[in-house]
Amino acid sequence: MEFNFEGIKIGFAVTGSFCTFSKVFRQAEFLKNCGAELIPIMSENASSISTRFGSAEENVMRFEKVCGKGAIMTIADAEPIGPKSLTDIMVVAPCTSNTAAKLAGGITDSSVTMAVKSHLRSGKPVLLAIASNDSLLGSAANIGSLFNRKNYYFVPMLQDDCVKKPASLVAEFSMLPQAIEAAMNGIQLRPIIYHNTLAESAV
Repeated sequence: MEFNFEGIKIGFAVTGSFCTFSKVFRQAEFLKNCGAELIPIMSENASSISTRFGSAEENVMRFEKVCGKGAIMTIADAEPIGPKSLTDIMVVAPCTSNTAAKLAGGITDSSVTMAVKSHLRSGKPVLLAIASNDSLLGSAANIGSLFNRKNYYFVPMLQDDCVKKPASLVAEFSMLPQAIEAAMNGIQLRPIIYHNTLAESAV
């Protein structure tokens, strides 16, 4: 499938599901190659915590290199996004259950939640790529609330290991471009939750 995002300003916000960073950065690079202007945003945890999936410095450097500009990493720097109309769509990928809970509760205490709040002031779409081990447990109510919230859309997700991690849901990141295109047209891709075999056939 071919995509053309020429002239589209995508706020690309990354939160702390570190194991998905490699997939997310590849998708950001793909979007850039499709003509999108990417405004990189990183949560305070995503930009400062080093893990076995890379040091904080390496992750920030890689993300900024892909996007071609410095990342927004503070509440103060994220606040002008809406007033200055810097974004046409806001993507949160990966979106942790912690961030989803804050968005569902209207809590603005991080660079990413501020970016979403500021972006939403103009009624523009927000696309969430969920990555959480408790999506079908403690986080289910928050995610369900966002399902029914105006201007929120979801990248289709799958149970990545329904035996060892029965409550886990992870976005099918390869469907991010398709989900962006759909969200910008007011469409939620369905089914929202896939089984592994269905996700494999959709790629």
